[in-house]
Amino acid sequence: MPTVALAVTDGMLHFELSLAYEVFGSDLTHVADPWYSVAVCGPGPVRVGRFRLEPDGGLDRLPEADTVIVPGWADVDEEPPAELVEAVRAAHEAGARVASLCTGAFVLAAAGLLDGRRATTHWAHAQELATRHPRVEVDPDVLYVDDDRVLTSAGKAAAMDLCLHLVRLDHGSAVANTLARRLVVPPHRAGGQAQFVTAPVPAQDDHPLSTLLPWAVERLDRALTVEDLARRANMSSRNLGRHFRSATGTTPLQWLLVQRIRRAQELLETTGDSVDTIAEATGMGTATTLRRHFNRTVGVPPDTYRRTFRSTRAGAR
Repeated sequence: MPTVALAVTDGMLHFELSLAYEVFGSDLTHVADPWYSVAVCGPGPVRVGRFRLEPDGGLDRLPEADTVIVPGWADVDEEPPAELVEAVRAAHEAGARVASLCTGAFVLAAAGLLDGRRATTHWAHAQELATRHPRVEVDPDVLYVDDDRVLTSAGKAAAMDLCLHLVRLDHGSAVANTLARRLVVPPHRAGGQAQFVTAPVPAQDDHPLSTLLPWAVERLDRALTVEDLARRANMSSRNLGRHFRSATGTTPLQWLLVQRIRRAQELLETTGDSVDTIAEATGMGTATTLRRHFNRTVGVPPDTYRRTFRSTRAGAR
């Protein structure tokens, strides 16, 4: 059973802590079994926002966890507690995957875990993080960054994006998507980072795209064009583009590409089909085309992606 430790001290933000606990601490064995074993770790009773919290154990338990999550740090003008910084560093040295939510990145930076890495935090504090830690490559324009088992997220809602990303790494896209539906959040959101992104489908029944997008998703094995989509929606290509930009934040062709990549991920995870077969099933045409777009979007080739998810399901840490 994968173990998650939530590292807390006085001054943590309760929203990010609660969000992480909802994702990893709820009994979701009906979604994936085994789920996670979660412990809240702190130096003793702590004040989180306006709440007093009694941790499950001390910070010395962090190195025992598979994943350590540091919630948002309220006062970024103050240096985080040395005991927290040391415990997070020790956990990383012990092999734990370490993630920060929002301004928790200041804790990871203080521990030296972000030196030479790309990282992010809440946009309002990105410049401060870059100024105080010049060896960190701060990117304020992304939702989260995954850099070799050290992960950082932007503010508030982006913490959910990162938590779902962790679930996706451990259990695959199908489980992460099921969890997202349970939480009533999109499984992916656009953010410009080198991760797979899916734009949400409009929920309103009377929206011009509400029936078009499901129709297109059912036909991803076909070479759909903007003209095909416009014809189906009974509107001009220019008008279709405006509706797509308003509803999904992207263009029709980019949205189609993302859907094809998402289908390819699911097939790589759940079938033994060859890359050529998956390329045909997702409308990519050839394995070469699939590999090029998959690598550019996801960050790894299809074969590597398949091996990674098979190894994580086999229990590899």
